[in-house]
Amino acid sequence: MPKGKILFFNAKSKFGFIKGENGQEYYVHAKAISGEIPQEGDEVEFEIRDAKRGPEAFRVKKVKKEEE
Repeated sequence: MPKGKILFFNAKSKFGFIKGENGQEYYVHAKAISGEIPQEGDEVEFEIRDAKRGPEAFRVKKVKKEEE
């Protein structure tokens, strides 16, 4: 499953963008996010599908940081 970081997320408009580890950016809509809405800079894992405007992230989940 690809990983990346939230570049931008507008909670009011319910969309944002993820920058994948491969450097590509993916559109994400709030309905494609499982659990809490991630904030800018949060690490996430997601799946990718083709959409009308390009690749889109779905089944997005915030990566839990391991406690030290």
